[in-house]
Order: sequence, then structure tokens, then C-alpha cells
Amino acid sequence: MRNLRIVGRSLLRFSGDDPLPLTATAWDAASNALVCAFGPSESRATIELKRLHHDRTGAEQKLESIASWDAPCPLPSLTHDSILTLHHFADSSTSCLVLAGGDIILVREQPEQGQELVEIVGSVDAGISAAAWSPDEELLTITTQADTLLLMSRDIENIASITFAPEDVNVSTHVSVGWGKKETQFKGKRARALQDPTMPETIDEGVLSPYDDRSVTISWRGDGAYFAISKVELEQRRMIRVYSREGQLDSVSEPVDGLEGALSWRPSGNLLASIRRSTEKMDVVFFERNGLRHGQFDLRFTAEELENLSTPLTLRWNSDSNVLAVSYPDKVQLWTMSNYHYHLKQELVFPEKVADTVRCSWDPERPLSVALSTTGALQVLEYASVVSSGSVASPNDYGVVASIDGLNLKITPLRIANVPPPMSLLQLALDHKPVDVAFSHSGTRIAVLSETDVAIYALDLQKRPITRPTLIWRGKLEGLAGHSPRHVAFRNNEQLYVMSDVWDEEESFIWTVEENINGGDGIITEPSPILEPGRISSIASDVEGEHVFVNFHNGNLNSVRQDDSTVDFPALATLPSFASEVKVAKLEEQSVAFGLTKSGVLYANERVLVRNCTSFTVTPVHLIFTTTQHLLKFVHLTTLNEVPGDEPQTDERCRSVERGAKIVTVMPTTYSVVLQMPRGNLETIYPRALVLAAIRRFIEVERYDEAFLACRNQRVDMNILHDHDPERFLANVEKIVTQISRVEHIDLLLSQLRNEDVSETMYRETLKAKDLTAKSKLSADQVQSKVNRICEAFLSVLEKAPYKESHLQNIITSHSQKDPREYLPHLQSLHDLSPLRRKFQIDDQLSRLTKALTHLKDLEAHSEVQDYVQKHSLYPEALNMYQYDVAHYKEIMRLYADHLAVNYKNKEAAIAYEFLGDYGNAWPCYRSANLWREALTAATVSGVTNEELEDLATSLAEGLAESKDYLPAATVTLDYLADLPSAARLLCRGAHFAEALRLVTLRKQPELIEEVIDPGLVERSGEMTEFLADMKGQLNAQVPRLQELRTKKAEDPLAFYEGVEDANIPDNISLAPTDTTSGGTFMTRYTKATTGTMDSRTSRKTSKNKRREERKRARGKKGTVYEEEYLVNSIERLIERINGTQEEIQRLVEGLVRRGMRERALAVETAVVEVMERCKDAVKEMYPPTQGVEGPTDGAQNANGVQGEPELKPMGGDATLWDSLAEVGKPRVAPVIKAFERLSLLG
Repeated sequence: MRNLRIVGRSLLRFSGDDPLPLTATAWDAASNALVCAFGPSESRATIELKRLHHDRTGAEQKLESIASWDAPCPLPSLTHDSILTLHHFADSSTSCLVLAGGDIILVREQPEQGQELVEIVGSVDAGISAAAWSPDEELLTITTQADTLLLMSRDIENIASITFAPEDVNVSTHVSVGWGKKETQFKGKRARALQDPTMPETIDEGVLSPYDDRSVTISWRGDGAYFAISKVELEQRRMIRVYSREGQLDSVSEPVDGLEGALSWRPSGNLLASIRRSTEKMDVVFFERNGLRHGQFDLRFTAEELENLSTPLTLRWNSDSNVLAVSYPDKVQLWTMSNYHYHLKQELVFPEKVADTVRCSWDPERPLSVALSTTGALQVLEYASVVSSGSVASPNDYGVVASIDGLNLKITPLRIANVPPPMSLLQLALDHKPVDVAFSHSGTRIAVLSETDVAIYALDLQKRPITRPTLIWRGKLEGLAGHSPRHVAFRNNEQLYVMSDVWDEEESFIWTVEENINGGDGIITEPSPILEPGRISSIASDVEGEHVFVNFHNGNLNSVRQDDSTVDFPALATLPSFASEVKVAKLEEQSVAFGLTKSGVLYANERVLVRNCTSFTVTPVHLIFTTTQHLLKFVHLTTLNEVPGDEPQTDERCRSVERGAKIVTVMPTTYSVVLQMPRGNLETIYPRALVLAAIRRFIEVERYDEAFLACRNQRVDMNILHDHDPERFLANVEKIVTQISRVEHIDLLLSQLRNEDVSETMYRETLKAKDLTAKSKLSADQVQSKVNRICEAFLSVLEKAPYKESHLQNIITSHSQKDPREYLPHLQSLHDLSPLRRKFQIDDQLSRLTKALTHLKDLEAHSEVQDYVQKHSLYPEALNMYQYDVAHYKEIMRLYADHLAVNYKNKEAAIAYEFLGDYGNAWPCYRSANLWREALTAATVSGVTNEELEDLATSLAEGLAESKDYLPAATVTLDYLADLPSAARLLCRGAHFAEALRLVTLRKQPELIEEVIDPGLVERSGEMTEFLADMKGQLNAQVPRLQELRTKKAEDPLAFYEGVEDANIPDNISLAPTDTTSGGTFMTRYTKATTGTMDSRTSRKTSKNKRREERKRARGKKGTVYEEEYLVNSIERLIERINGTQEEIQRLVEGLVRRGMRERALAVETAVVEVMERCKDAVKEMYPPTQGVEGPTDGAQNANGVQGEPELKPMGGDATLWDSLAEVGKPRVAPVIKAFERLSLLG
């Protein structure tokens, strides 16, 4: 949510007859100056070292010379020497330069006796490729042109010398987790790819980037324990080596294609950043210390920009690890990270493009101060991390916040949608990368400032849904050459101020933009220089949005006042020291300036409020700030001298927050403060100070309904409504009842009353008495009788009110068993509805759905009717109601058709669609319902293409043929596919030979008789002969077996049902039963006795046993008790099949005779006659005149012939046998065997 805002900038360009190029910079922490090294160059082998006091103004000299000396290059391979690193030791006022030619030079600004001003303290004969000092300034790391690594002390004494070897690539410190199997430990992506199928098919081999300059880069970790070196190895791949402080190789990076030489170790130590280039994009990639990849982000190049960029980029982290600088040949980008997403916050453009990249040097002491330099230009910038937010004054406190991310401006009104970064409610695409953004006081205007222009957008936060801001005006700043825009600020809603800096000049300018509301045009005035003494930090609007002020580095604040043609800057306030973040509020016609320094000091004008502040904001009533003790505090603007202590338990003005939380914005209307955690996520809280202030304000303006809802929603004791101003409360009881109105709310208010003055105990006012309006106070006696007094006042008001109870209320009151507090809210909600809506709610709750639907129709809530019909499937009822309303009838019919289609009622769905004239949806439903005539008709009417119609006909014909419905299949094939041979084959497969002959002769294709019909006759006769032979074999096998089974059952029923056979039973086994009950007979074995308990030897059968028995019964395996039933059913099914095929057989025989195939016809006819005769014999066997043993019956007779109690059906697997015996034993009707009419022509 925070943006980087420039609060200090110096722009310099170096020129002259033969100027030395600026080649290196280093920060001097002692003097807050910049040490600059100029030269050497090809034309001049000279180095000049100067100190730049960038904060000096006026006649003061900014550049101060330190030393100058000749620096010829000792290496013939170089055209001239160059400075690889420049480091300044503030404690000894010494600068160290490491040159590519191999020299290490010390420059002592205050040399002691015997010391030289400039001294070469060391030299590397092979030349130096890279060098870097450790963060603690105790170790110098040097890589040489001879592929060696040197570690030197601060006194330039050699500590270690290491040779780079190709075998270093095999070094790995991937640590075992200490548990699990060896084969599950991570051994790198290549080993994992052999086992993990989810790994990508291609793994990086470390292919060099075509733009790699073969440079060597060294970067130290922030604590100085490790350093990393990026170097090309054997012209094959670029590799990052990680060494310990002692020079021990710790790890190497995994191969990454297109990896370039940029390298910067994040000071916090968790990531190393580098650049990877591919054909499509360029990424910043991250590595862990062990060399493994750990995320990346895209630098967002267009294809054209990527093609034109041939220079390798460089990277630099700032000292607190929050900002990553990416350097280009003509600009520098600053990226920050929030919620694991990298945002492009600033892009700083230089006047000219250089051969290499812009050099970036972060201040080690001040994290957001940076020096950016090229050979001829220098920018020294100081940033502040600020929130670009809208108004915090009611009613415009929507909490709107803008976050810059490259060409996107992410806007979120937090009062409407609490969307955390990197997401946003609205996203505005820009043409140019923004420098600054500002909101008008009303929140309806957004100003976006870029390097080339300023644009104003309109934002409507009242509209729902909220739409993206629209551009209403864009203007270029005329005469902008040489100007670098810095800030933009609104005054009211129509006037806009822009501040810019100028190269090579010490002045800053302010531009005025006045918007033409009627025409949407803008007028830009000529820039006016700010001539006040001191460097300018920023411009901003005050809390009320009525004035714009200028903040200076010397602590002065001046307001901007514009006349007709001039702009002046009268003094507004003075802070003791420079504050990078300033807000101005008006208090009693006087302005109070609040400033926060980077060291955490919070000022109110000249007074120091706290020294441990981390963020703050100002509303028209409160100063709100967070501290390093993780507390959120509130200070009344009227009593700035009273800062609450660190007592969140006792003081409403102090509240504990999460560690590191900072304020984003405050919304007094909703009593909320939005905080952002260090990781980036947002948290909205409702501090007691804001809630109670709002409640007291509502009471004072007699808005008791708002005060009540605030208490209810924020769990504040209701007694404050009375105790804050007792006389006002009792004088307005009737107004309170009218405003609150809801019975349950009045009940809640009265139920929480108690005899205590909470305004003196729980919610003591923190404002001074002189700042409060006069209010009555309660005496001790009044406190003790408070509840009775309030209840009497409410009772007198309620007794006078004309309340009427409805019939429904009387019914509920007389019949409900619930407490009134449970049903009264429901009655109140019904009372608030219109009559028809009330009837609908009641009928809906009583599940009288049709009546409820009628009420909805009467309400003309047609969209609700449709939803209700779909919810409860009331389609027929709705169709009846709308039968005379054609439009709505069709809408319901459409919904009904869709419902039927989803529930696979395809025939009805198709008819409904056809009723609506939607043949496009009708024919697929007809096809799914196997209605081929209707499907083809609807498809033809819907206007499908010929290809689609043919596909439909083909699929229908295939489906009909698979279901053996050959005649319709042939009809479709002939009529819609015009395929007579295929149609004839289908007719032959269905034995419709007469129709086949008719069609081929009708279509004048008699040759198909011999080509299609005769082979069809032969094939079908062979199939039928085989079919009849199978039936004959089945009868020959099953009828004798059935006779055998019935003979066994008649001879020995017990052996038949129990399978008892002689067995060798041991003599020592007793066959006597173990209880006093008698054993069952073969007919009672499978019944449940009704005389007492079950035999203890018998176990109950489970449902699993029953399913197993059902499977045995279905198989009818030989030798089981189910075999007889299976055989009977099988023979009956065979008789049904032979009866059903007689017509087909007759058509086949006639066709064979017609085509002169008498022998085949005779064979088929003889076979069918034999089968019919055997079926008759089987029926005689299966159904003799007297049936056999019957199965169990519902009743049983005792020995005396008296009808006893019906026997109960057994459970589990025994029930299956019971059903089988009942099926076999019940009387059966013998199936009728149709007589086969033989063809007399066959004799």
C-alpha cells in the first residue's frame, strides 16, 4: 500500500572543455557527503577524488577536491585503467580504490607524518576483474584475471588465495533433513526429474545469454559471514559460487539458462538476486544460499524493448532489504515487495544514454538515500515510504488508497472493499509510469503525475458497482525540458499544484493546474520558482484539503498562496528538524504541523511528542500514531500536550497492535483504522477511542439510533447512551423510541441497564473539562435509582403509543412456547414488509409453496418467481398461472425445458423446446430419447447444415442397428443418407427381405439382389440354423436334468434340501441337541420358529450372506437347491424366445424360397419344427397334471388339522432359499407354444 516518494533530490551534470567522466561514488557516513571519483579515460590517465556536499545550497561550494593523481594502466591489454570499486572509511577519512589494472590505492585525507596522501598499497600483476569490501570493512575480496580469489585484510595483507576450478560445480551443501529414507532426500532437480513425472520435460543446462559480457560480480551478505561470486565457467555456463568468510566454498548455484552477471545479495541474507534473459522476457531470479532457485519476477519488457536492450543490467539492494534497484543504460527502476509480489514504484530517467548501466550506490546508514550516476550526470535522491490516500474527514473518508505498480495504478477504497495488496478493487492502466499520485479532498478526483505530463481522473465512489476511474483531462507541462517532476497536490477539487526540479540549477519550480469543470479542460500556468531558502522536500495538502504547503529540509513549512499572476510562500510553521512525512491540521483557526523524522521523532510544531513513532495520521479530531512498542495511540488535537501512556488495559487512547504494524488510513465514519503488517497483509481494527468518540458525538446531536447501533455492533455497554448526558436522554425518550423503533432493539437497550455510571468508570472521558460541552452528572442517589427512573420514562411513553396487535401476533402469542424475545423479532420483520410480501414470507415458511408463488406473481417480481420456481420445481403450477401471459409463460416453459433436460427427461424436454420453437435444443433431446423421426424433423427445421444432418442420421442409424431395430435404421439410411446398399443390408439383417427386394427394384438397381440380398439370405439362414441348434441342445440337456432332480426330491426330500450324506462321524461326538428344543424338519429348517427362542446352534444370516445366496440362486449351479428353479425359468425363457422369432423365421423361409434356395429353407423349417416339438415335450414334463411338493405357505396346520399361527419369513441367506422354494412350489401356468405354419411349397 505504500509508495516511494522523493523528499530530497540534487541533480548535477558535469561539463567542461575536457571533463573527466564520473566513474565511481561512495557514501561518507560521517559527513553525509558523497565521495566521487572522476577518471581515468582514454584521453586522460588521471583520477580526481572529490567530495560532493549535495545538501549545500546557495553560494556554498558543493564539490570539494580531495586528491588528484596520474593513473597509467599497467596492463597492455587495456586501453585505459578503470575503477572497479570505491570505498570510504569514515572512521579514518580514507578512501580505497581498486583498479582493473591491478593497483589498490589508498587516499588519506588527513595523512599522518610519514604517510602519503595517495599511496599504492598493493598490486595484482594479472589484473583485477572484480572487488568488494565486506560490510564490516574488515575484508577485501578480489578476483583476478588469472581465475583466482584473494582475501585481504583492511591493511591489504593477503589472507587467502583460492583458485577457481571447474570441479567446483560438483560442490553441494544440500542438507539431509535428518529423517526419511535416503532415496526421498532432495538431490537436485535432475535427480528428482528421474522419479517425479510432474517435473517439466526440460531442465536448464546453464546456457549462456547471448548478451553476457563475461563480467565477474561479487556481493557480500549483510552480516559479512558469506559472499557470492558470479562468474562464467569455461565459456559454458555462468555459475554463482558462495564462500564463507574464511574462503571455504559453501555451494554453487544450479544451472539457469540465460543467467547474466548481475548479482546482489539481499542484506537480510535470505536471497541472492540475479538477472535471467530469455527470448520472451527478462526476469529477476532469486537463489538461496545453497544455490537453489527461490522465485522470480518479470521486469515487464515489451517485445520491442527487449530486442533493443543489449546491455546487461545490474542490481543493488538497499541496506534494509526493502528496495531493489535495477539499473539500465538510461534509467533506474526501484522495486519493492509486498505479500510476495514485486511492485515497480519508481523509474528515474537520465538525460542521456550511456554505454553501460547507471551506477547505483545506496547509503549504508540511511536506507532510502541513493546516488545514481553516469559518466556525465548525477542524481542524489532521498525517499520516504508513504501512503497515497484520500481524505480522512467525514463524509469523504472512504479510505481510498492508491498503490503504484509500473504502468498500473491500483486503487482500493478500504471502507467499501478491504482488498489486500497485490490485489486491488480498481486498476487503472496508465500510458506513462507515474512519479506521484494525489487525491482531492472529496475523493472524486485523482491526479497522476509522470515524467512528461499530468492527468486528472474522475472517481465515483457513490455508484454501485464502482467503476474504473475515467480520464477527464491530460496536459503536458510546457517547457518541461530540463525539468524533473517530483510531486503533485490538490487544493480543494479544482486546483492542482505540481513541483519539479531542474538539472544544473538549485531551484525547484511549482506549476499550477486549474481545471475547467464545465468543459473538462485545464489551464497550466507558467512555472514559478520557489525562492525560499533551504532545499525543498515536498508539497502536500492539509487535512481539510483547503491549502497546499511546501516542506523544506531545514524544518520550515510554507503555505502556497496564489494571486492572479504571482505565487508566494508565507511561513506556516517550523519544525525543529527535517521531517520526511508532514501533515497539517487546522485547530482553532491555527495550523498545527505534525512531522515524523526518519529516526522516529514525532513533532507537533516545535514540540516533541514521542521519539519512537513508526507511522502516523491526522484526522480533524485526533492524532493517531504507532510506536516501536507495538502500540496504537490517539491524541486529541485539542490537548496535544497529553500523550497517553503505554497502558492499553486502562486507557481507551492506547491499544496493542501486531508487531511491526503501520497505519494505512483511518475512517472515522466507520470508527476503523487499517493497519498493514510487515509482510503486506491488511488488518482493520475498531479502536475504542474512535468508537466512543463517535457514540458521544451521536448523543450530542441526538442521533440515538446511530449511537445504539454503534454500541450494538462494537459491543459497547448500552448504559453510555444515558450516562454520557442523562438529562438529554430522559428528555428525548420518545425520540429514542421513535428512532430505534424495533421492539427487540428497545428490549436489548432496557435489558442491559444497571445502576452504574459508566461514563465515570468504564468509559471515562479523556478530553479536558474545558473542551467539553456542559453536561449533567449523576449523583450517588441518582445512580442507585437509574434503572427504575429510565424504565418509568419508557413505560410512560409506550403506554401512550397507539400499538395494535395483528391477528398473526395474537395467534403466535397464544400458541408459541418460545420466549417473546425469540419470536418478537420475527414478528417485527414481518410487520416491516408490504402486505403481499408478508403473505409470501408466511406461506413460504409454512411450505405452502403454490400460494407463495401466487403472491410473488401478484407482486410482479418475475425474476423472483423464476428463482422460486427453479428452487422448488414448481414448473407446472407456474405454467398454469401464466397461461394467459404469453411472454412469461414462455420464460417458465424455457426454464422447465432446461430442468427436464438436466434431469434426463429428454422426450418431455424436447417437446417443450419444440413448443418454444427452439428446434436447435429440441433435436438433441429427441436423439437422446431415441425418437428418430422427431429428431430428424426438428434438426431439419432448425436449419442445420447438410453435414450435421448426415452426421445425425448416421448416428441414429447406428444406434437403431445396435438395438436391432433394423427397419427404422434402414429407413433413415435410405431417406437421409441415400445409401441403398446399406439400407438393403440392414433390412436383410432384420429378415425384411420382401421390403429389401421392393426397394432395390423400385430404385432400378436389380444388381443389388445378387450383391446384397442373396448374401444376406445365406448369412441369416446360417445364423438361424445355428440359433435353433443351440436351442435344441439346451432342451436336450436341461429337460432330462429336471426330471432327475424331481425324482430325487420325491424319493428323499431331506437329502435333496440339506444335502445329508453318510459321513464318518467320530464316536466321541454327541449328536444330541444341546438345548431342550426339538430339531426342525426339512420344511422348518428355513423358517423362524414362533414358539420361543432360536436354536443356539444357528446363527443369524447377515445381508452379506443374503447377497451371496442371491448370486448362487441366479447362477443355479448344478447340485444346489436352486438348480430346479433355474432350469424351469431357463426353459420358459427359451419357449418365449422361439415364440418371438417365428415371424422372422417365416419371413426368412419365404425369402429363401423366393430366391431359389429351397434346401436352405427346408433346413431352417425342419429345425424349427423339431425345436417346437421338443418344447411341447418339455412343457408336459415341467407341468404334470398334479404339481409336486409345494413350498412354504403363510400358514401351517398342527397335528390336529387346526390352522395355527403363520410362520415368520427367515432372515439373511435363508430368506433367499425361502423365496426359491416358494417359487418352485407355487402352481404355474404352462406357457403356450405357438403353432408354426409351415410353407406348403416345401412339402
